[in-house]
Parts: sequence; structure tokens; C-alpha cells
Amino acid sequence: MSSAKETMLKKGTAIRERVHNASTNLYTRARCSFICFLKDAKGQGTTEYAILVGVLVVIACLAIAVFKPKIQELWDAISAGINGL
Repeated sequence: MSSAKETMLKKGTAIRERVHNASTNLYTRARCSFICFLKDAKGQGTTEYAILVGVLVVIACLAIAVFKPKIQELWDAISAGINGL
């Protein structure tokens, strides 16, 4: 083989090794980031608060539906009192 071909082969091998190392490092970083994301407990607290707020909204809607006549009566009394001023 000529020295030019040998040099080209060495450069090609070096480039392939660098590309392989870079892709391996990228894969390893992505994998570690994904695993850390799965183990992260911060999102769990946020989800719990969202569920709690949702339950409170449902309870408030049910309370308004059940006590609507009493609330309407109270609102009318307040309105009449304000209009009487």
C-alpha cells in the first residue's frame, strides 16, 4: 500500500472512532438524564397538588349545586338590602 492510502485509512479510522465515541457519550448522557428524570420526585408533588385542587373544585361545584336555593335566597336578601340603602 502506498503511504497516501495508509494515511487516508488512519484518518478514516480516527474519524470513525471519534464519531463512535461522540455517539456513545451522547447516548450515555441521554440515558442518564432520562433515568434522573424518572427518579425526580419534584413532579410527584406538583401532581399531588393538581389532584387536590381538582378534588376541591369538584366538591365546591357539588356544594353549589346542592345549596343553590339557599345561596340564591341569601344573595337576594343581600341584594335587596343593598338596593334599600
